[in-house]
Amino acid sequence: MTTPPETLRAGLPDRYLTPDDIAEMFEVPLETVYQWRKKRTGPPGFRIGKHLRYDPADVRTYVTGRKGADRNAA
Repeated sequence: MTTPPETLRAGLPDRYLTPDDIAEMFEVPLETVYQWRKKRTGPPGFRIGKHLRYDPADVRTYVTGRKGADRNAA
């Protein structure tokens, strides 16, 4: 059985993610994703022209950091 070409082994797509992808992934409203960016609290994004994109590797790093921060707070 082969892995579809659009997915990485980590479960993230093998392409840059859109704000809609991030909202779906974290099960939050799209507006929350934009607020995270404005407040610099969510995964780091970047612009390609007028389009906001997220690198799957940066999203994975963000999630790993959040998990570590939550463990240390307990």
